[in-house]
Amino acid sequence: MPDTAYDVTADELRQFVERYEHLEAEKKDLAEQQKEVMAEAKGRGYDTAVLRKIIALRKREPDDIAEEEAILDLYKAALGMS
Repeated sequence: MPDTAYDVTADELRQFVERYEHLEAEKKDLAEQQKEVMAEAKGRGYDTAVLRKIIALRKREPDDIAEEEAILDLYKAALGMS
């Protein structure tokens, strides 16, 4: 006699795995699209390293950025770089 609880659990587990795999495929597609955007920006003469920094900064809180910049300025002044 088959264990129906096991069958249901296996089906549910399979669904979770397949959903995760689908999301992984979508993530790969998105990463490829991001690369294409950066390649296009580079082709138009933009510095992609700077663009990536701008994108990272836009994700952060303004107060955190200001604090980091203040510390950076302090360190640069201490090293005679400003």
